[in-house]
Amino acid sequence: MQASELIARFEKFAPLKLKWEHDPTGLQIGDPHQDIHKVLVTLDVRPEVVQEAITIGADMIFAHHPVMFRPANNLDYQDPQKAMYAELAAHHILVYAAHTNLDCAEGGMNDWLAAALDLQNVQGLVPGYRAQAVKLTLTVPTNQVETVQEYLTNTVGATLDRYAVNSGEQFSVDLLADQIPTAVAGINDLAADTWDYQVVPLLSGGHQYYMGRVGDLPTPLSAQAFAEQCKQVFGVSGLRLVSADPRQRITRVAVLGGDGGKFYPQALQAGAQAYVTGDVYCHTGHDMLAAGLTVIDPGHHIESICKSQLTKLFDQWRVQAGWPIEIVASQLNTDPFTFI
Repeated sequence: MQASELIARFEKFAPLKLKWEHDPTGLQIGDPHQDIHKVLVTLDVRPEVVQEAITIGADMIFAHHPVMFRPANNLDYQDPQKAMYAELAAHHILVYAAHTNLDCAEGGMNDWLAAALDLQNVQGLVPGYRAQAVKLTLTVPTNQVETVQEYLTNTVGATLDRYAVNSGEQFSVDLLADQIPTAVAGINDLAADTWDYQVVPLLSGGHQYYMGRVGDLPTPLSAQAFAEQCKQVFGVSGLRLVSADPRQRITRVAVLGGDGGKFYPQALQAGAQAYVTGDVYCHTGHDMLAAGLTVIDPGHHIESICKSQLTKLFDQWRVQAGWPIEIVASQLNTDPFTFI
């Protein structure tokens, strides 16, 4: 099996169009057409993780955090990071990173974090990529009307308007712009000739993707009690609590994995009394206090939830598709911080 098959399946789940600008998501090192047999799933690609991959015989590393956030200006192996690149190349280990596209994917990182906190009535927090709604109109010969209707209904889940015209029947269907290439390619495969069609953008509709989530606690908690719950849920020995009153009643919570401090206004706008995110900057913390928002900073490393969740997801796909590969979650803790 080639790595490209796993990558293609994953990018249907978390398309690259969801990634934020300048984020180096995607292939990091290697050739996607190489054969793979064992995939190591990790949060970070660090020298110790590369050694873990070598030890277990993995030929692909699937990470959340990109190994190359910035281009390397040389390959001086005295630098441990650059020596790590050499180890990866020498052992033919492909590295793929799914970063902000996984953060924004529905059923991805921030949904996993929201589920871990048992949030209810979950909604998106920070607007990201928006898929535009369009209307596709095409005229179909009478003898192929049923075939095309069945294809559009089954493939893109479309609800069709159809009406008779002189040359057959005309279909009018609302789709997302992203669905047009698939829909048109499939229709052309069904047709003896290429049919003319029109695509008109719609002012309403479409689909909005979000970074972060906001939802309701099943039972109200004090800020102090909620912070303690976060410690237990995310398995951290310490965290930072930003709160003017630890007794504050918390009913609605926003969560955003990673470094989400700058998005605290969106948490306030969504009605959250508490915001769970990592890497909160000192002066941002002051602004959060002034705004009356309680913030729980359990660190960036809570995103390690991806190791178990991606392993489970990839195993499901492996069974469904009959992939001859093994999926292994990294056993290493790459959190650089120790609470003492």
